[in-house]
Amino acid sequence: MGGGMGRLLRRSLLLGPALFIIGFFMLLPLFLMGYVSILERGMAGGVQWGQHTVEAYVRFLFERDLMDNLVVNIDYLRIFARSFLLALSTTIIALLIGLPTAFYMSLQPARWRNLLIFLVTIPFWTNLLVRNYAWILLLRDSGLINGGLQWLGLSSEPIRLLYTPFAVGVGLTYSFLPFMILPIYASLEKIDLRLVEAAYDLGASKWQALRRIVLPLAMPGIAAGSILVFIPSLGAYVTPELLGGSRQLMIGNLIQGQFGAARNWPFGAALAFVLLALVLLAMMLYARRYRRAPGQA
Repeated sequence: MGGGMGRLLRRSLLLGPALFIIGFFMLLPLFLMGYVSILERGMAGGVQWGQHTVEAYVRFLFERDLMDNLVVNIDYLRIFARSFLLALSTTIIALLIGLPTAFYMSLQPARWRNLLIFLVTIPFWTNLLVRNYAWILLLRDSGLINGGLQWLGLSSEPIRLLYTPFAVGVGLTYSFLPFMILPIYASLEKIDLRLVEAAYDLGASKWQALRRIVLPLAMPGIAAGSILVFIPSLGAYVTPELLGGSRQLMIGNLIQGQFGAARNWPFGAALAFVLLALVLLAMMLYARRYRRAPGQA
């Protein structure tokens, strides 16, 4: 009995700091945010403590007319749909660029790999805000890209690039591309290239070797990179704010606006919880599909 109590005490002491950090810095803020989402908005903003309601969640799909009747309002659904499409397109573009880049890096001699990893991580040395301002200088009507197109005679007048979904997609892809390259590289680096050589000896083409050997072995890195790109892109705030403007509102900007200018904390908390639920649902579906994939091959 004494030995069992001693082991339990030692385990509690070892796990205690980690459980405290997880509970204090993750679970407690989530609980507080959930509680705020079911409170009434204060007259001057904020919340009225003790006044409980689900009006914030109702407002996500409905609004009240002059007669105080509920009518359907899909404006917020459009913002969520736009955010998901931009995040998904960013993930796909990052994958199309990151997979060949990571594969090329994995094929280089060991003395060059650290240099290539260093080059990939260089953007992290610069603040995200500065990097997005750099894209403003490139994409604006009098920027380098439009100036180059006009100098080459490909355009007679500036093409509107800034404050468009294209600008937001470019900014998000540039910001999160290293998160796609590095996990895929970590998976590809471990591949035994003798498996590819054996496939060639058995008559496989380059495409068949890529599809049947390289891609399946790189799939853990692809899955990790896709998650690391999709989730931050979905909740991004700085890039849509600077490159998208008011016409390309995304979820992060909407939530910030509710906690900031609108001072509607319950609705902002409800939006954050809806986003969290959708992300968890998408992750569960993706994980379920990914677990079934090997058995279907």
